[in-house]
Amino acid sequence: MQKNNGRAREHVGKLLNVNDNEVARYLGTTMLRRAGLDVIEAASGMDALEMVHRELPDVVVLDVKLPDIDGFEVCRRIKANPRTAGVKILHTSATFVSLDKKVQGLDIGADGYLTQPFEATELVATVRSLLRLAQAERELRARADRLAEADRRKDEFLAMLAHELRNPLAAITASLPMLEQRDAVNQGERRAREVLRRQTVHLARLVDDLLDVSRVTQGKIELRLEPVDLKSLLARVVLTTRERGTNPRGQTLALALPDAPIQVRGDVTRLEQIFTNLLDNASKYTDVGGHIRVSLEPASVGGARFARITVRDDGVGIAADALPMIFGLFAQASVTLARSRGGLGIGLTLVRTLVELHDGEVEARSEGIGHGAEFEVRLPLLDLAETGERASLRGLTELRRRRICIVEDNVDAQQALGDLCEMWGHEVHAASDGIVGVGKVLELLPDVTLIDIGLPGIDGFEVVRRLRADPRGKGLWLVALTGYGSPEQRTTALSVGFDVHLVKPVEVHKLQELLDAGPPPMRASRP
Repeated sequence: MQKNNGRAREHVGKLLNVNDNEVARYLGTTMLRRAGLDVIEAASGMDALEMVHRELPDVVVLDVKLPDIDGFEVCRRIKANPRTAGVKILHTSATFVSLDKKVQGLDIGADGYLTQPFEATELVATVRSLLRLAQAERELRARADRLAEADRRKDEFLAMLAHELRNPLAAITASLPMLEQRDAVNQGERRAREVLRRQTVHLARLVDDLLDVSRVTQGKIELRLEPVDLKSLLARVVLTTRERGTNPRGQTLALALPDAPIQVRGDVTRLEQIFTNLLDNASKYTDVGGHIRVSLEPASVGGARFARITVRDDGVGIAADALPMIFGLFAQASVTLARSRGGLGIGLTLVRTLVELHDGEVEARSEGIGHGAEFEVRLPLLDLAETGERASLRGLTELRRRRICIVEDNVDAQQALGDLCEMWGHEVHAASDGIVGVGKVLELLPDVTLIDIGLPGIDGFEVVRRLRADPRGKGLWLVALTGYGSPEQRTTALSVGFDVHLVKPVEVHKLQELLDAGPPPMRASRP
């Protein structure tokens, strides 16, 4: 719609009138022009296609019977071309055209159908209706484009935000083991250490969730599927939740497991994320002294076999009107309650999306406020009779002192990471920008090089390109230790020459295991 002197008027679009009969074409064009509409003409199907491509009219008034190709084929070609698919088609025909032809025209994409002879008012009203539809679709496409651009900028902002948040988190995470080398002098210091450790993990998880929710809603998560034993996985998740969540809150967390293994095909990291989020959610909404129970059992419905995992708590519960929205993005049953108990309202959205990516289902149940809640996850069982289980054979790693070079511009993160590696007995060197880092690495030829991607001067990608371009750098073991953690960034890191991509703050034990294991046996032969 456009506005003139404060009054809204219809968008005056361009029309193409296609008819090989000169009299019929003249009458139709006259009717439309008298109504104030802009009309161009064509006398054949091929001429119509050329004019549609060149002029991009809003509406084509298209006679079915044409001398070269009929109106059905013209319509089909217009609608099949992405550039012209939005053009509205009004088929017209003589009275002898059968009903099945009208249906055929609508089925191939026509937006309306008039049978001759028709009154001027009927033609003009129908065309104006199609013009309004075309204008509404243009506005929707423009709005969709604006939203897509805003979404792209949001993703860029989140990636940068995560990088900026992960740098201080990495420094804190690396510093904690240094503090724990000596016993706490009193109970207050011991509690302070526990708070630091617990809240650092919580912050890291919030950053990961914030990024993950953006990726999963766009379908950018790729699962690394393998056979997974849910018994072992749930035992690990429950143990971690007890240490970091339920025990400090005085809650009881019980786990009921079957005797036999229960395997599914899944991504270990994402499955742990599902159940960690569910348990964190249960603990968050359960008062001090409350109870949480996790159970795992095989089940079958209609011949389909699946693993059923339930997480039940006796916490605040969920109101009946909130249950249908509980898995929505940023949805919270009670904003005031949610704010007082922490969280961003995105954990359950991640749970649902990740479960569905595993071809599973998740359901929330509650008898109302004050009656607790239960979440049930159902995942397809892995048929062990059809899938050979491959044992993972790990060779003994040689634990030895390694020469490590850290290329990191964040002074605190660099110092904390260096102190941690030295505490483990390694020789540490450091550089604070990319240019210096390239020179130092090629001079030292370290066993392991930890490189941040967001560096001043030249970024970590360019550092690796220059190292790999030098004959001395072809056999180096290069590890990206960065706040940029999207799958696209990981793929880019590996493609430019990194051997490993780790996201800050890396868990201390994982970094230690990485350094202990060293490069793979064939690393030195890298082309």
